[in-house]
Amino acid sequence: MNTAVTLPTQQQAQTTESLEINRQMIVILDFGSQYSELIARRIRETQVYSEVLSYRTTAEQLRRLNPKGIILSGGPNSVYDRDAPQCDPEIWHLGIPILGVCYGMQLMVQQLGGKVARAERGEYGKASLYIDDPTDLLTNVEDGTTMWMSHGDSVTQMPPGFELLAHTENTPCAAIADHKRKLYGVQFHPEVVHSVGGLALLRNFVYHICECEPTWTTAAFVEEAIREIRAKVGNKRVLLALSGGVDSSTLAFLLHKAIGDQLTCVFIDQGFMRKYEPERLLKLFQEQFHIPVVYVNARDRFLAALKGVTDPEEKRRIIGHEFIRVFEEESKRLGPFDYLAQGTLYPDVIESADTNVDPQTGERVAVKIKSHHNVGGLPKDLRFKLVEPLRKLFKDEVRKVGRSIGLPEEIVQRHPFPGPGLAIRILGEITPEKLKILRDADLIVRQEINQRGLYHQYWQAFAVLLPIKSVGVMGDRRTYAYPIVLRIVSSEDGMTADWAKVPYDVLEVISNRIVNEVKGVNRVVYDITSKPPGTIEWE
Repeated sequence: MNTAVTLPTQQQAQTTESLEINRQMIVILDFGSQYSELIARRIRETQVYSEVLSYRTTAEQLRRLNPKGIILSGGPNSVYDRDAPQCDPEIWHLGIPILGVCYGMQLMVQQLGGKVARAERGEYGKASLYIDDPTDLLTNVEDGTTMWMSHGDSVTQMPPGFELLAHTENTPCAAIADHKRKLYGVQFHPEVVHSVGGLALLRNFVYHICECEPTWTTAAFVEEAIREIRAKVGNKRVLLALSGGVDSSTLAFLLHKAIGDQLTCVFIDQGFMRKYEPERLLKLFQEQFHIPVVYVNARDRFLAALKGVTDPEEKRRIIGHEFIRVFEEESKRLGPFDYLAQGTLYPDVIESADTNVDPQTGERVAVKIKSHHNVGGLPKDLRFKLVEPLRKLFKDEVRKVGRSIGLPEEIVQRHPFPGPGLAIRILGEITPEKLKILRDADLIVRQEINQRGLYHQYWQAFAVLLPIKSVGVMGDRRTYAYPIVLRIVSSEDGMTADWAKVPYDVLEVISNRIVNEVKGVNRVVYDITSKPPGTIEWE
């Protein structure tokens, strides 16, 4: 068994006590890049734990955390801007290996006595990396390999003690190093999939330079999570919001493994599930898994609360609020309960900018994209204490945990489904009529994708209902009906995504079936927007 790694909660992320025992950790200081957490994702692929912290984290805090290495993320600013974010300059004297990425490299250069200026020619997209020093950071990175560039500034003078590691056609200082102090900088983004040699570079930093060991494993996480759940919960009872997705199902299995009958699973049918899913969920858990589930029909309640609401953030807030209220009512009936378990994941926290809030000033480091049901909308008078064992896991890590504790593939491979469900796939006001239309259309999408064996090729495949109508003709008669948007994407972890190149004949069948079988729809369109600039969900 590998050495277990303590997984910190979000509240512990900035404290010294929670991470002090974790000697195998890489800290990413976030300077506002939307790729900061993707760096964390790549580090975890090396089976080393990583944590994203604010760039305002002090050298003293880092010293007490005692990470094996530090990575400075990219960011949208120029280091010479008046209000450009700066790190504590004392971090260069900690004796901890540091890798600066893009903005992080430029900040390293500026603070250590080098120069950064606007480049005569910026560099964006793929570029060939020509290696000048194939040791340390660039060991086994092929000369001429493709790396992903995204910068308008360049290093014009390296700081004292630094050497050139690599260059590109447009960037003389594409990678630099002070070998003696173990300070490294790269102008490109090794964390993105377009950087062919990026993972090899990160492995060199993690294993060779930082001397980490691969202790962040599924077995280690499960062992430690069970221990932490038992220590936190004690003999108290836990109420779990079960949705049937891989997140809440994995959480249910994990909690049941840890505390057995102290767990009570409650499925709140808010009326926004996909067609036939509530029935399937109850049958699986109660008959196959033998984990009791309390079913609560709250469809009318949620629809009434959302009547007239069109703003997506307001929808999420109301749904989150109603969920908690229903749980409180159920807890009084079934309880008492002290803890509420949630299947919050790291991407949920990331996109809500929850991890990027400075603990002292309360300022956000990254821009908030949208709130999530699991991390937003909780009332201030919340009576429960939260249990969120999956909060620091990416989706693929949750799937691995689920498999390891016996979750069937039917659930492990289920496409991500948002907590608010179809409520945020219906743009504008939600009505019973629109819910029926979307359920029927969404079922056709899933049926056709499944029948052709394409389901596991895509990250998500679903339908969206727009709050507009367009003219059509059916049976020689004029129609005025809703359009359905097909959203099918490919992704590794949900942080970035590309629209899926679905065969035309499949799209044709889906379109024909929806228009012919779903009353109220006369048009089907396909969303070919990547993330970024779009998000996977429409709201």
